[in-house]
Amino acid sequence: MKARREPLQPGRLGFDAQGTPTSALYGDVYHARAGALAQARHVFIRGNGLPERWAGRDRFTVCETGFGLGNNFLALWQAWRACPQRPAHLHMLSFEAHPFSREELATALAGHTGELRDLADALLAAWPPLLPGLHRLEFEQGRLTLTLAFGKVEYLARQVEARVDAFFLDGFSPARNPAMWSRELFGQLVRIANAGATAATWCSAGQVRRDLAAAGFLVTREPGFGGKREMSRAILRPGLGRAPQPSGHEEVIIVGGGLAGAGVAYSLALRGHGVTVLDPVFANGPAGSHEGHRCAAMSPALSRDDNSMSRLSRAGILLAGLRWQDLPHVGEACGTLLRVETHETESWRQALARWRFPEEWMSWCEAKDTEARCGLPLSEGGIWLAHGAMVRPSLLLRSLLQHERIRVCPARVAALRRSDDGWRALAEDGCVLAEAPRAVIAAAADSPALLATALPDAVCPKLSQMQRMGGQVAHFRADALPSTRAIVAGAGYWLPADAGIQVGGSTYLFDEQVSEPTEAGFLAVAQKVATLLEMSPERLAAARAEPAGWAGWRVAASDHLPMIGPVDAQESLWLACAYGSRGLSWMTLAGEIMAASLNDEPQVVERELRRVVRPR
Repeated sequence: MKARREPLQPGRLGFDAQGTPTSALYGDVYHARAGALAQARHVFIRGNGLPERWAGRDRFTVCETGFGLGNNFLALWQAWRACPQRPAHLHMLSFEAHPFSREELATALAGHTGELRDLADALLAAWPPLLPGLHRLEFEQGRLTLTLAFGKVEYLARQVEARVDAFFLDGFSPARNPAMWSRELFGQLVRIANAGATAATWCSAGQVRRDLAAAGFLVTREPGFGGKREMSRAILRPGLGRAPQPSGHEEVIIVGGGLAGAGVAYSLALRGHGVTVLDPVFANGPAGSHEGHRCAAMSPALSRDDNSMSRLSRAGILLAGLRWQDLPHVGEACGTLLRVETHETESWRQALARWRFPEEWMSWCEAKDTEARCGLPLSEGGIWLAHGAMVRPSLLLRSLLQHERIRVCPARVAALRRSDDGWRALAEDGCVLAEAPRAVIAAAADSPALLATALPDAVCPKLSQMQRMGGQVAHFRADALPSTRAIVAGAGYWLPADAGIQVGGSTYLFDEQVSEPTEAGFLAVAQKVATLLEMSPERLAAARAEPAGWAGWRVAASDHLPMIGPVDAQESLWLACAYGSRGLSWMTLAGEIMAASLNDEPQVVERELRRVVRPR
């Protein structure tokens, strides 16, 4: 169980002489020859006492140790749909070391018909890029979630967080894939188990039963399926596992109406929480401080060693795509070409070869292909990031904050104080602006002072060392310049045209008292963009639009990572700040981390990534 994070190795689908899907990597079948769905229903669903055990529950969580072709998930989904007393929310967490591409998965699921055909098609439509780590998929208006853990179970079992009620133990045979049946893995399953959790597997090997018992399960043998004489069922010993948490949708106060606050508010509102967002900038409109901010770039952060920032950025962008997919016109994926200096080309090529990311996420772009990618021929290539997106921040904020469970209030919070029921947000005169069991400080540069009013003894050196930076973007007339279809980025960025305007960015100014567009800022952006696009800054300056730009604030910590997490032992007060210039990447990530925590959902990122963003 001490495996490290490694590049993902996709699965390779084969079929035996009887037409049963097989793994070329393990030399084993993916399911009994008597049928995948019949096996799922007999071994895993009935073996875990379903649907009786989930009847009347608000939420129920299943963990599967091998996603394979997804048939267990489809059978579970169908059983949930058919149950009149189904839980309001069903979650599945599933490990898979060797996931299939969407095309190969479609081949494997091609035989399904009727309702299962519809479910399989929905799964295929939501299938994520083959990137290591956790991937959240949602179905049935969010009432059914699938969290895929792509990578070796030896590593990821220590990284997931969940509250599991039933386990589907469905790896390849112990002789061919021992990591899926180890005592160490079973110990990690107990770590994430609820009291009374059950487990079921087609495997009846004596060593597997003994290791399950040593981890804390009471194991019995039952009649098997598909020619197997026996299967194994288990239940967690009394006294082990976590006690059930009462369900409910607590009210939440959020101080800060920018990207950070809106991202958290929207994720919580989607789960049924009533949210009050307080910020004086709402006097300028629902988009607050981003009124006039036409367009911005959301591109993945990159590092040759795929460090924490890269992995968090990847998770944040994929989660944003999930959350914003039904919000019209807030942005569109156009791709990003990241320019690379000549002396760094070889090291970046080696990094891409090492991590083997799929082309639908990242690939090298030769100079000769730059015109096809972004619409502009360039003398040198770079890294093509297919998920780069142009986002309209003001429209995004308005779309998020208009949710029926979100109330915005144009008021300045002077202090947060504990109350009998949680937290009170107080105005300068001591008037109570809002009260709720939980609160979030998402107030950028004002966050340290607000935390001091709430928890005077809190120690958070990283928070106190944040820096505030002013920044400006510039607007250019699209009709006076060559058009581009994609974001071009490097030391600055250039966006595709939007309503006749192209946006370039940006400046970084420290120790400024106000942040507003200036002539010097416009010319500085023109110089950066000119280098990116290989044209003269004078040509860009001559294409100035009116207004010539927009300016705002960023607040960042020294490690350039956000701070996301609770700051008190009860996890009733959270921080969401220090987003720097990656507010679009971090905003949904923070909301989903908090929403998963409050609603006992499987977490959306690994434990080690949660640790690096915790306030400290």
